[in-house]
Amino acid sequence: MNILLPILYFTFFAVIAGGAFAMMWANVQSINNPRKSQHPEAPKEGEEVMYVDLNRERLEDLYENK
Repeated sequence: MNILLPILYFTFFAVIAGGAFAMMWANVQSINNPRKSQHPEAPKEGEEVMYVDLNRERLEDLYENK
């Protein structure tokens, strides 16, 4: 039992350290090589987009017309 506990401890330590290193490596690789993927709901080239104009002048005009 005395030798089993340190072996088990260092085994789990190595698994956790290896997983942490693998995750760090994958994050660094994704930062260095970003994918140029586009959001699926992003507008296509030439497609019109509906938006709301919320500049200050427009809001003041709307408030005064009430």
